[in-house]
Amino acid sequence: MFDAIRNNKKIVQIFLALIALPFAFFGVDSYVRNSGAGSDLASVGDTKITIPQFEQALRERQDQMRQALGANYKPEMMNSPEAKLAVLDSLVDQRLLLLEAGKNRLQTSDDVLREVISKIPSLQENGQFSMERYESALRAQGMSRPQFEARLRQDLTLQQLIGAVGDAAFVSQTQVDAMLRMQSEERQFSEFRIAPEQFADKVKIETSAVQNFYEDNKALFEVPEQVKAEYLVLSLDTILGQVTLADGEVKAWYDSHKERYEQAEERRASHILIMTDADTDKKKARAKAEEVLKEVNKSPMKFAELAKQYSQDPGSAEKGGDLGFFSRGMMVKAFDDSVFKQKEGEISGLVQSEFGYHIIKVTGIKAGKLRSIEEARPEIEAELKRQAASRKFAEAAEVFTNMVYEQSDSLQPVAEKFKLKIQQSAWLPKKPDPKVMATLGPLANEKILSALFAEDAVKNRRNTEAVEIAPNTLLAARVLEYVPAASKPFDTVKADIEKLLKLREVAALARSSGEARLAELKKGGEDKLAWSPVKSASRMQSRQLPPAALQALFKADVQNLPAYVGAGDDGSYMLYKIVKVSHPEKIDEKARHEMQREYGALVGQEELAAYLAGLRMRYKININTAALASKERQ
Repeated sequence: MFDAIRNNKKIVQIFLALIALPFAFFGVDSYVRNSGAGSDLASVGDTKITIPQFEQALRERQDQMRQALGANYKPEMMNSPEAKLAVLDSLVDQRLLLLEAGKNRLQTSDDVLREVISKIPSLQENGQFSMERYESALRAQGMSRPQFEARLRQDLTLQQLIGAVGDAAFVSQTQVDAMLRMQSEERQFSEFRIAPEQFADKVKIETSAVQNFYEDNKALFEVPEQVKAEYLVLSLDTILGQVTLADGEVKAWYDSHKERYEQAEERRASHILIMTDADTDKKKARAKAEEVLKEVNKSPMKFAELAKQYSQDPGSAEKGGDLGFFSRGMMVKAFDDSVFKQKEGEISGLVQSEFGYHIIKVTGIKAGKLRSIEEARPEIEAELKRQAASRKFAEAAEVFTNMVYEQSDSLQPVAEKFKLKIQQSAWLPKKPDPKVMATLGPLANEKILSALFAEDAVKNRRNTEAVEIAPNTLLAARVLEYVPAASKPFDTVKADIEKLLKLREVAALARSSGEARLAELKKGGEDKLAWSPVKSASRMQSRQLPPAALQALFKADVQNLPAYVGAGDDGSYMLYKIVKVSHPEKIDEKARHEMQREYGALVGQEELAAYLAGLRMRYKININTAALASKERQ
């Protein structure tokens, strides 16, 4: 069916993302056969996972995290052994699935591949697939059609296998309803706060206690060593801004790559499809198609009406059989051959394909054309500049690295050579917490900070080595000022310590008082507390209750009401009196559907995890730990 995947939004979204991210050679062995055996990071069955595959996967994961986290993304997040092992594990899992898909002879046909590509929204113009947009998107990512289509075919095949495993996960309505009842259970309660402030006059902090706390916890009052630094950043974008093109380069490129700027002829067609399959009587289907063809030939202007009446293609029938514009090769061969032989407005005879019998009307023709050099100039200039910048950056990176090392007493010579601005930092702590790290900009890199606090950098004011802080981005720094670590004097922190100790003491007294009252209430003691008005909460609607309070409320035994529980809350102690427990009389169908979807997804993930665990036991897997450790040090 031409409409086989039209309504599968999940698949379309997945493959829309393929255009936006770099191409990763996950299992497409035909493109990586030149990788040497010595570069293998792992083997799965008889296949290898090479260092280039791993590096590409790592870059793709970095790009995904950069897009997801924005300004909070730090390159060092993916430099840990755990992060790199997680990427390798994902490659192993994907290779296992590919091997199993091959073993089960799962494959994706050319027709399905064409259908999926033609329905990617970013490749459409005015609601119809555009070959020009397709080729432009691939060029922007530096990919060829065979590369992208091989990746897409592979992922569609994996979707079949993963879908089969996930679909096996079953969640019964009884399970869903039980989960919903538990989540929707509502408990009504009142609360009473035992404030720590009421115990303030009972607490006196001795000076000796303050002094002892200071001596026992000096690390809390230590100001870490700090540096101020100057630094240089050399990036591909910096080089790109310095690239100029010689006269004639654009024209020379255009003349030698004209095939890239050719827009193939596109045709628009409508069809009426009488389907055939293994269970269909093909003679009857053909006879039916011939009857419809006679009606079409009698009233060719009513083609759209007849398509709505007779066509068995659910995707196009409602639109009068309209399939939109497409280029040669996007449809099955028999259909394609007929369309590109017909004249505009011409109606075909019966055309047989694996889907059945088609009656085709060509409704539009867009002649192929060559984009002019002026139309293509911005695209060509951008590509040529980036190519030139990539070459120059590779050369510049080596010179930059050597110069900051060989002329280590200053960054000025490097700045002058590459026309870079020397920048200065504020005070940098040696081991900043994540919040501070997020404010350090390009210096938010553990390797850079470690180099700045090294003895040679601090004592001798030597340049640090050039560190890659992001893809195609190098940074070198030099210490300007240094302050060693020191403890804050006792007198400057005495008042803060006394306040802290007092807060601890009054909180302990509030808890002790609250627990004593709770014990009395549970024993049946007289309840004279001034409880708050009744409130309600459920597991799904906690009304911003503290986690400890919510846990206490729903762990309470409510067979006999009222029931009493208590929980600490920022120094206070809260008592809760549960007065009523209720369940929804009727389960909302929308909530049931949503819960079944979420619960089913969780069960499906567990099924897939179990399936992968089983595959790991069936296939021989070897990890080259030495090679991985080497990558971790880089």
